Amino acid sequence: MEQQVIERGEGETQEKRAFWPGLRRFVRQQPLGTIGGVIVLLLILTAIFAPWLAPYGPKKAEFEAYLPPSRDFPMGTDHLGRDILSRVIWGARLSLYVGLTSVSLGLTIGALWGIIAAYFGGLTDALSQRIVDTLMAFPPIILALGLMAALGQSVNNVIIALTILLIPTAARTLRSTTLSIKEMGYVESARAAGSSHWRIIFCHILPNSLAPYIVLFTVNIAYAIVVEAALSFLGLGAPPDEPSWGGMLTAAADTLERAPWIAFFPGTAISLVVFGLNLLGDAIRDVVDPRLRGQGAYREKK
Repeated sequence: MEQQVIERGEGETQEKRAFWPGLRRFVRQQPLGTIGGVIVLLLILTAIFAPWLAPYGPKKAEFEAYLPPSRDFPMGTDHLGRDILSRVIWGARLSLYVGLTSVSLGLTIGALWGIIAAYFGGLTDALSQRIVDTLMAFPPIILALGLMAALGQSVNNVIIALTILLIPTAARTLRSTTLSIKEMGYVESARAAGSSHWRIIFCHILPNSLAPYIVLFTVNIAYAIVVEAALSFLGLGAPPDEPSWGGMLTAAADTLERAPWIAFFPGTAISLVVFGLNLLGDAIRDVVDPRLRGQGAYREKK
């Protein structure tokens, strides 16, 4: 027992020792990805500590309207006298919640759908692909608008709409990955050894499909944040009193000449977060895709 504890402790120490050189190598060879990672980390920390970082309440109209940026209000106040800095900080929490939840649900459902359809093939694959083709035939924003019009305005309904939007892309991507993986030797060996179909799917195909899943996950969080902002801007996303970056842009549409800071700061937040997520997603793709590893910036220096 003592020997097992010692071996486990030594293994954890070796993993920690291997983590830091890998992180330093990533920072050195993926400078843009590192910048994106820092931006994403700041978004996460802002969302977690929003109650302590925001100087005022995000929904309280307790100040004079249209106050320009100053020492007391670094980003000014909006048309209702609410502190814009506080609303931008709380908007990070809403955007991260919507992005993570919808992407987790949509990509997981779509990935399982694509993997199962590709593995069994035949009529199952043909029918599933026709459904995917039907969903992908609609422009994403039009489909999102139709879903929100049917579901109604709320944050949870935004998550449902985004989940439905993300399922077809994940299903098609993981289907193509599974078509190549299921022909590999280790899958054939598992099948010859008598493993069940579900054991092969969850123990062999699914773990080896994580690379495209991780890339899709990172990139589509940015996509989900943009779509949520667009729906809120059009009045079909989060309710007006919720601190949504898109909703803040809607409120600023009629006051751009009088108070441009009302639109500038939430717009900058959206652009910065999407920029960081795209940089991080591209870097992760270069790391996990062996076809790009020898061509991109993550190439080992000999």
